[in-house]
Order: sequence, then structure tokens, then C-alpha cells
Amino acid sequence: MASLAAENHCKVYLAGTVAKGLLDEVRDGLKTLELKPKLVGFLANEDPAAKAYADWSAKTCTENGFDFDLRIVDKGEIEEAILAANVDSSVHGIIVYYPIFPAPSTQDAYIRQVVAMEKDVEGLNHQYVFNMYQNIRFLDPPTNNLKSILPCTPLAVVKVLEFLHIYNPRLPYGNRLFGKTITVINRSEVVGRPLAALLANDGAHVYSVDLDGIQLFTRGSGIKNNRHNVSPPPEQVKELSDCLPLSDVVISGVPGEKFKVDTQRLRDGATCINFSSEKNFGPQVKEVASLYVPAIGKVTIAVLLRNLIRLIHNQRSLAAERSKAGPESQKAI
Repeated sequence: MASLAAENHCKVYLAGTVAKGLLDEVRDGLKTLELKPKLVGFLANEDPAAKAYADWSAKTCTENGFDFDLRIVDKGEIEEAILAANVDSSVHGIIVYYPIFPAPSTQDAYIRQVVAMEKDVEGLNHQYVFNMYQNIRFLDPPTNNLKSILPCTPLAVVKVLEFLHIYNPRLPYGNRLFGKTITVINRSEVVGRPLAALLANDGAHVYSVDLDGIQLFTRGSGIKNNRHNVSPPPEQVKELSDCLPLSDVVISGVPGEKFKVDTQRLRDGATCINFSSEKNFGPQVKEVASLYVPAIGKVTIAVLLRNLIRLIHNQRSLAAERSKAGPESQKAI
């Protein structure tokens, strides 16, 4: 009797499939604005990944009814260029394609704060970052009319997890990852650390892995805390290979082409997501994982447009509040 070939039970989802629902939401939101939003992108480097991101931004904006203006500037002029866009009333949102000043320089962190908060589609302004880590979801509590903006790539991963039904809709909003253990491989300040914080704030037990070791992000036993805390991992968890068999979900964003997640250590039926421009999971991942998303770029850009619409709603709400407050209040602002 001929032996049957092993059946592959892994379901692979491409970013375009996940992004479709978000883009439908974006188009519905666009109908409520009665204007064509304008997003300005600043490119001040020759990084191929940044250029590809800019090209995808332009394509997605054009296809979905947004204006996109890519401004290629010298890195020495980037600050003045951003400041000019901040006060240009025709510009509704600003995105900067990093890195501009590569490590060990920390100047990119400063440039992120030059972008006006009300036009920051990337959610990298200090107030947005503070709110994210503190698990504050609105800019105006307790009124809660102005939603805080979350960084695009971390939020894109969250949207992928929602699409895959890793979030449990039967649990209260804000607790829907309770009971899930997730490993995030990358603890950069722009993506990896914010992602670990978002997932932990939603109730997950998160192992954050980077070259300098492992950190545990959690809201505590029974998710009793309002926001995540960071602590050393349990004594038996010393390296990435210890995290993988414990994890329901493994999310990787290592930029090096030589890095590969050891699929032999993955839990059987794990969900695997790659947000690196490199392939962090080899083809063997499909033999172990139940769900696999090999890239999230198109989801990130859909989230970018979603953030832009939210910024415009926030801008209008703030303008209405100032109008109600009268001229004296506007002078104070």
C-alpha cells in the first residue's frame, strides 16, 4: 500500500488579504470627511527598505483616494522641511522614512519629535508614546472623543492578530489576549518594545527577546494591573529557544538576513508572524505552525491611512472645542 504524503495543515495569510478589511474601513471613513486628505512623506536617505515603504505608501494612497506628496530632502534640511509642513494647512499628515541618521547617532529620536503631534500619522510623538506605554487610549479622558494614535507597525501586528482571531472577542475590550503567551523577537524602540507593550496591555504574557537578553512584559497574575510591567523572565527562561515552546504566537522582526527562528523549538500549531524585511522563518515553519503571515507591509500602510483619518477627526474636534471656548481660550491655546 502506497504511503500517503504528510498533509500540511498550516494556513498562510498574505498581508494584502489582511489589509483588505482595513482598507474598506478607510474608504468608509474617507466618505465622512468631504475632502481629499493629503499625506506628505519625507525621504532623506538611500535605504532600499525606506524607499520601498515610500513607494507602497504612494501607491496605496493613490488607489484609495488620498493625495500623497513624497519630498526627497537632504538630511541637513529635514528639520526645516518638517517644520514647514507642520504649519501648512493643506497638509493633514506627515510621515518620515527612517533611518536618517544611522546609529550610533540618536538624532532620529529628536526628528520624531519635530513632527507636529496633530499631523503625526506614525504615532511617534512623545504624548502618543506615553499614552501607549501607560495604556491610555484617548487624548482627552474622561470625555474620550480624541483617540490616541498608535505606531503603525506595532498596530499592524495587532490588526493581523485580530484578523487571525488570536484576540478573544468574548473577553472585554482591552483584555482580549488574556491567556495567550507571545514571543516578540526584536526590542527596538520604534517597533519591538512598543509591540510588546501593546500586547501585554491587552492581557498577553509577552517574552521580549533581543541581543541583550529577555524581558517579560505582563499585567501581572490575573491581569490585575491597569498597564504592563517589565521584569526579568522566570529563571528557567534564559534564551530564545526556551521561549519558543511556551508561546502560542511567535512574532519576529530581526533585520539580519542570516537570522532564522528555530522551527524545531516552536510549539506545535503556533501562530507565526514576520514583520522584518528579511525572512525570519524558513520554509519549515509551515510544517509546525497552524497560521503563518510572512510579511505585514500592506497592513502597515493600511493602518497609516487609518491613522490619518483619525488625525483629521481629532483636528476637527479640537477646532470645534476651541470655537466653542471663544477667543480668549484660543489665545491661551
